[in-house]
Amino acid sequence: MPKKSFSELISSPGMPVLVDFYADWCGPCKTMAPILEQVASQHQGKLKVIKIDVDRNQAAAQQFRVQSIPTLILFHKGQPVWRQAGVVSAAQISQVVQGVQG
Repeated sequence: MPKKSFSELISSPGMPVLVDFYADWCGPCKTMAPILEQVASQHQGKLKVIKIDVDRNQAAAQQFRVQSIPTLILFHKGQPVWRQAGVVSAAQISQVVQGVQG
């Protein structure tokens, strides 16, 4: 299966895409992992969650000016509609996702 480009990944039709910019060595990023799993299962079929390793995907991180990790960016129809750096609660993410879904 060919690897999709970042722009293909974030322009998922009809569904918001939450991108987690992280690194394996980042402590707070490890804290976010189970939170993101919880959010993904709560919004199954209505939200796509993608993890982007900033060390391996520096171009994507630079494109969206990710300066600290973890940084979460929610895309809707390929456009960033929300972003937050640092650890974010599942409730806060869900609230934002529901707002985008209308």
